[in-house]
Amino acid sequence: MLGSTMRLALTVAAWAGAAAAQETADDPLHPRSHFRVEHPAEVQGAQAEEVYERLLPNMTAGYRLSDLAVARDYVRWRRFNATPYLSATHGSRYVNNYANGVARDYGADVPPGGLPVGSVLVKDAFTVTEDGMVFSGPLAVMEKMPAGFDKAARNWKYVQIMPDGSLFGETGGENDAGMRFCVECHALAGDEADHLYFVPPQHRN
Repeated sequence: MLGSTMRLALTVAAWAGAAAAQETADDPLHPRSHFRVEHPAEVQGAQAEEVYERLLPNMTAGYRLSDLAVARDYVRWRRFNATPYLSATHGSRYVNNYANGVARDYGADVPPGGLPVGSVLVKDAFTVTEDGMVFSGPLAVMEKMPAGFDKAARNWKYVQIMPDGSLFGETGGENDAGMRFCVECHALAGDEADHLYFVPPQHRN
């Protein structure tokens, strides 16, 4: 249930009445419900969390159409941010940082040598447009692979799943060229940081 800190205006085309606000879209490719937020420029903190909680069932339903286990499992992992925050490098979308148990040392620092093989980091995302419409964004995945996988990427494999579950690309696989931007951007974080960026301090758990 949405709190009193944010009023959500139902879009006429999607919701015929207040009762429809309780529905969860059963087809993420053709969702029955979208919502609009008032004052989109002010969405942050608890308000951003309310938007995320409302959108999350439809987001995850879409990602799961990829049939990748990570798209099903990540929401049960630790989330390292307290509330969604804007990420310029992820298309100025609101993002959330999750990590599996192998990557438990992910945080403000990383252990010497970087995170171990099997570490998986995930960012889900959503967009709030200037007119207040809210939409799911892509799911970005980083998985630490064994030595020799991709030296330029410090053996991280990058995968991007679109909101409808389609695969945009993965390092060393489909649309590898399209994923090189991820490799190059994360390389700027440096080897000492294991090519990792971290949650901004004001948004950390």
